[in-house]
Amino acid sequence: MNAETSEHWFDPQATTFGDRVAGAREQAGMTQDDLAKRMGIKVKTLIAWENDVSEPRANKLSMMSGLLNVSLRWLLTGEGEGPAAQGEHGWLSLDAVTVLTEIHDVRAQLAASSSRLARLETSLREMLKAEPVD
Repeated sequence: MNAETSEHWFDPQATTFGDRVAGAREQAGMTQDDLAKRMGIKVKTLIAWENDVSEPRANKLSMMSGLLNVSLRWLLTGEGEGPAAQGEHGWLSLDAVTVLTEIHDVRAQLAASSSRLARLETSLREMLKAEPVD
């Protein structure tokens, strides 16, 4: 991005998924190497995402949204919480972003575990109702 476009780089009508990833990464002050390393992927994989050649799996999307401090909805559609403008919320250090990402991942795991537990409880209740009483 040049100085002219860095402040108003996002046009929801014209940007692609790859544009949003690249723009949010730059707004977060990360290079492709930085983001790829933090996500545990190869740089060529990130480049493919930014060039709209391929798309990440759901777990990598979730991780990316945390690292870039944007919502999943924004990454996918351009609607919702995008990157904060510089000075809007201040810049978070990469360490703080890493901790926030881990918190986000733990919350997602807890939600999935809670749903699984509820399904198991429902199944057990149904089994107990179906068993004959002696």
